[in-house]
Amino acid sequence: MPKTEVYSWRLAPDKKRALERRARAQGQTVAQLLDHLTEELLANHLPEEDEAEQRRLHAAAAKFVGAISGTDPHRSENVSRLVRQGLRRKYGR
Repeated sequence: MPKTEVYSWRLAPDKKRALERRARAQGQTVAQLLDHLTEELLANHLPEEDEAEQRRLHAAAAKFVGAISGTDPHRSENVSRLVRQGLRRKYGR
């Protein structure tokens, strides 16, 4: 994926030097090191947050599971026709 976004921040000089030393020791640029570190951090921490979000969404959707009921087993096949009929009754068209 091409990199198109720029993010900058201020950090203490000793942290900058430590990042530069680590990158040099690993034969990488600082940008490559930061990219690797952020990928690792996101891979290790987002799944928990994502799972919690998924649980929340499932709980919200569960309220509506089975909420649509009726006696016509073919209603979904005829929905367009039924909606048109309802609109004609309501608006007289």
